[in-house]
Amino acid sequence: MTRWMKYAVASAILATAPVAANAQETENRVAVKTDWSVYVEDNPTECWAVSAPRETVNTDADGNIKAVRRGDIYMLVFYRPSESITGQIQFAGGYPFAPGSTVSVQIGDSKFDLFTEGESAWPATAAEDGKIIAAMKRGADAVVTGRSARGTVTKDTFSLLGFTAAVDEAQSRCAN
Repeated sequence: MTRWMKYAVASAILATAPVAANAQETENRVAVKTDWSVYVEDNPTECWAVSAPRETVNTDADGNIKAVRRGDIYMLVFYRPSESITGQIQFAGGYPFAPGSTVSVQIGDSKFDLFTEGESAWPATAAEDGKIIAAMKRGADAVVTGRSARGTVTKDTFSLLGFTAAVDEAQSRCAN
């Protein structure tokens, strides 16, 4: 299965996954690690660590803060052993991204670009997923900046407290 097909599979699955940060209890959440939660689905087995941003800032083209309506915003690391998906990063912006745009992820001194499709963004390669996960394990927060189809610039800051423990648990639960 090509990487692009894996994105389509993961995107379709995650579009229906209960990852809303405000949900206190869901039947498939198996752990909470500070600011990150771990979820598991069966048949096929899927595991992911997910978090919502602790801060969101939306600005217009001139840099003025503006109020906008967005859907669910989250960042996750996804595992699906039956499809050989291991440690795939996905960012959901809660709005359609500008066509052909990229999303930047800043973690400490490291910066990464994600390609966009619809309301989601991913690294271009599995190797890039690994680099981002390694940076997130070392970092304190991840700042994700994107641009909507309407031109709004969004800046979402994710706490990385609990990230390592959550990703390790998700990976472990999908190892068998």
